[in-house]
Amino acid sequence: MSTPRPSFDPELLPALAQVNAEMPPGIVPEQIGAMRARAARLAPGDETDMTLGGVFVESQRTAPGPDGHPVPLIVWRPKETTATTGALYWIHGGGMIGGTHRGGEIPELLRIARELDLVLVSVGYRLAPEHPHPTPVEDCYAGLVWLHDNAAALGVDPERVVVGGASAGGGLAAAVNLLARDRGGPAVRAQLLLYPMLDDRNDSVSAHQMAGVGTWDRTSNDTGWGCLLQGTQGGPDTSPYAAPARAKDVSNLPPAYLEVGTAETFRDEVVEYASRIWKAGGHAELHVWPGGYHSFDAIAADAALSRSARGQRLPWLRRVLTD
Repeated sequence: MSTPRPSFDPELLPALAQVNAEMPPGIVPEQIGAMRARAARLAPGDETDMTLGGVFVESQRTAPGPDGHPVPLIVWRPKETTATTGALYWIHGGGMIGGTHRGGEIPELLRIARELDLVLVSVGYRLAPEHPHPTPVEDCYAGLVWLHDNAAALGVDPERVVVGGASAGGGLAAAVNLLARDRGGPAVRAQLLLYPMLDDRNDSVSAHQMAGVGTWDRTSNDTGWGCLLQGTQGGPDTSPYAAPARAKDVSNLPPAYLEVGTAETFRDEVVEYASRIWKAGGHAELHVWPGGYHSFDAIAADAALSRSARGQRLPWLRRVLTD
């Protein structure tokens, strides 16, 4: 008997069908090359104006990585800002195996940054399987250290830095926050975790419910975690800095915003992570969107559910940055 599953929001279905026609929900290792090629094709090209018509100044920077590797960063700074402001440090998605730090989510992030007068910094971490754990998270942590070290030159208040990410980037953002807590810095004001990839065990009810459907199912998840952890995923020794759901202690973390769809693999691990933060006495705002599949807000951007989801992030950011 098949496992019952939550239905998708009907307005999201046409966009899902288009995505599935190009890329099935169950990605196996042999399809990583095709996945990366598709992401590169869909990403804005170098010729694309990513400054909102000159509102921002875009610059390429590098941070010294833990092994001497230069970690690429892109910085968008408001052109007219003279006062010290906050920053959104962004980690892109891609299942740990794909994606780019100049991807299609940047224009929406720039609109948020414009509204709140923020500097936006996006990190280009190295990908698995070529670079397994801990390289991706250490690259992301190195970028955060660079941002703090260069805060004065960027006009950033180092006490007003939000670390965020989507999907794998959300998982890495959660891991960076754990690292920053455990290493005594840098300071993070809050964490913005959009449908984050948190648990390598891949055995939740939602993971089984959504197998074979949507945009990132249990097979894809096993591929991503397998590449990051070199086949040890689900075992007893997974580091919480690889899979934050493994953290025994989630206390003393920055306030968190978490969101996820009801009809996606990550639903249960995201809800559980928020619940554990509350139980540890922390602050978390959780949104669970009915009928949403993974990344629905980006894939079906004009749908009512997508507009609702995007509409909740700005007020939360404004609150945490002004408290």
